[in-house]
Amino acid sequence: MKTLQQVKTELKEYDGEPIKIMEVCGTHTSSIFKNGIRSLISPKIQLISGPGCPVCVTASAYIDKLVDFSLKENYCVLTFGDMMKVKGNQLCLTQASAIGGNVKILYSPLDAVKIAMENSQTQYIFAAVGFETTTPIYAVLIEEITKNNIKNLKLLTSLKTIIPAVSFICENEDKIDAFLSPGHVCVIIGSNAFNELAKKYQKPFVVAGFEGEHILAAIYEIVHQIKNKQFNVKNMYVNAVSEEGNIKALTMIDKYFEKADDYWRGIGIIKISALRLRPEFTEFDAGSTFEEYKESPPKGCRCRDVILGRINPNECPLFSTKCTPLNAIGPCMVSTEGVCGIWFKNREA
Repeated sequence: MKTLQQVKTELKEYDGEPIKIMEVCGTHTSSIFKNGIRSLISPKIQLISGPGCPVCVTASAYIDKLVDFSLKENYCVLTFGDMMKVKGNQLCLTQASAIGGNVKILYSPLDAVKIAMENSQTQYIFAAVGFETTTPIYAVLIEEITKNNIKNLKLLTSLKTIIPAVSFICENEDKIDAFLSPGHVCVIIGSNAFNELAKKYQKPFVVAGFEGEHILAAIYEIVHQIKNKQFNVKNMYVNAVSEEGNIKALTMIDKYFEKADDYWRGIGIIKISALRLRPEFTEFDAGSTFEEYKESPPKGCRCRDVILGRINPNECPLFSTKCTPLNAIGPCMVSTEGVCGIWFKNREA
């Protein structure tokens, strides 16, 4: 077994063919900066970021619906704080609130049950946004709504799944050599979820934790596989991730949700990449139907190229000049978990 120092030395001295590795988790992106990972590896090993933030890929039209609900009489939008500044085609929820919109920030979806039961004259719309990591709690929320016979609480969903997105990237981008698989999502879906992708596209997929040494070990595994022409799924986060995933959580997801096509802001339509409420639960749906949204990116914005791994955020002409967290022009800057938001926070002064 290699020591951490040996791993560092070999990665720093790597002089083989260039390797491009994509991480598809905002927490990994943050940890790479926090631990100075790029400074510890060879310049021939390039780390790039993918669509790791569900808020950032949420369609503008979805935000528009939330804004409209917040401005309706006797309606209230319930949301997490990271959705407040995500702009739709005209306004974000913060701006809607400033002109009289009714918006309440929650810390847990289950708080919505208590609020709705205590205020039966108000129709509540919960902004259910996320990947597989948060979808199980929305399933529990539906269960609680049903159990308590709550009629004034519905969900507007923008729930996305990571495997179709990674498959889309593999189909359209041939210069990515390997993937650092998202640890949080893998806790739910399991490492085996990537087996088919590894076999089909002949790329290593390595599941990693979030400490610096975890990421270095995963990069070392990827380099080792590529040097030996191996293309396997390797789970290096075994204390949290199993091969099959969280069966109970997956069962809850399958009970209340079904797969559907969806629009990813900055990318476009990805087939079978969303989770919608099943027909038998549509009474709890506030209008989360699939629409072929057609959004034109802001002039000069290169978020699509960032999300697909073609460029790093600092290569976009708007980055940190016109596009900042306080004036987010592109979708990747709208959240602190978005790749551009992370790069902005860690940019050199």
